Amino acid sequence: MAGIYIHIPLCKQRCYYCDFYSTCNLEQADDYVRAVVGECALRIHELCGEPVTTLYVGGGTPSVLTQAQFRTLVNGLREHIGMGAIEEFTVEVNPDDVTPQLVENLREAGVNRVSMGVQSFVDRELRQINRRHNAAQASEAVSTLHRGGIDNVSIDIIYGLPGQTLDTLRYSVEQAIACAPRHVSAYCLSYEQDTPLWKMRERGEVSEASDELCLAMYELIRSLLTDAGFLHYEISNYALPGCQARHNSAYWDGTPYLGLGAAAHSYDGNRVRRYNPSDMVQYVEAINRGTVCFHEEQESLEECINDHIMVRLRTSQGLDAEQFKQRFGVSALNCLLTAAKQHLERGLMDNKNGILRITPQGVMLSDAIISDLFVS
Repeated sequence: MAGIYIHIPLCKQRCYYCDFYSTCNLEQADDYVRAVVGECALRIHELCGEPVTTLYVGGGTPSVLTQAQFRTLVNGLREHIGMGAIEEFTVEVNPDDVTPQLVENLREAGVNRVSMGVQSFVDRELRQINRRHNAAQASEAVSTLHRGGIDNVSIDIIYGLPGQTLDTLRYSVEQAIACAPRHVSAYCLSYEQDTPLWKMRERGEVSEASDELCLAMYELIRSLLTDAGFLHYEISNYALPGCQARHNSAYWDGTPYLGLGAAAHSYDGNRVRRYNPSDMVQYVEAINRGTVCFHEEQESLEECINDHIMVRLRTSQGLDAEQFKQRFGVSALNCLLTAAKQHLERGLMDNKNGILRITPQGVMLSDAIISDLFVS
């Protein structure tokens, strides 16, 4: 099996924290959509006939596409992939784009899962990061999706926002739960260099939340969501039983996927990774010439080991030492266990029945812990 990710780098306005490749120039949307379909025709062979079981349209903001543009995209894909095998078809939306007509269009196209970037249910916090919706629109958008027949809704929440407190975060999470989503993603805010938010912090206009506050926020989110019946199956992701994101889970399991569109990434399930340019004009021009424009890298054994460590330690399943030994050898396992020793002794990791996991106490240090375990 395999997945396809499609990047729609179009937004009506940029969020202050975002460093993903995107543009607010919507005039090229028609050309871009046609180029994505063209790239699919040029590259579908890379999946070696594997059935496409998950399709994810992300961004950017895919919901800014018009009905005609989205129909062109989906109908074009149907010409090159077997849509009948798709089990999960996800589209990201912004709350203020959601209308009954949009929901009808998504359902007609075969979309059965929607991921919505809410980030907060506190209007002041939304304005602080330049989101273009308000809390009431977010709640109404989920209701509109449910009324329109799309029950599998995922909500994104950000914690560590400027001015956010434990009380306002509790309110946001409780409001999210009240919307009856099947999935919630909760991300700690990061200040990416040269984003507007990073510049605001440098000028002293906003203050970054302390590590202690972020840890308390993480624990609050985890407590509220697990008490509401959600499974904490990955550091940033919670799902009702059976509603884990299949597409994202495939990333963590090493399933091959094809990335289409500017800035999209692909993986062959073995050692080859491909990266499209983060330049929509360059991308469209290349596809219109009938040529692909990706950069290709062959991963070394060390890079494969590091990728495995990173993705497995982010999940609740953890890293199986025996499987790791079978895949990479005894020497690699011994190096891993030696590097993990200090974190095990500090209670930041545990090793139960040969399964290595990061503990709740270590989660806010997970990036540093995982980096310590990497093969240099």
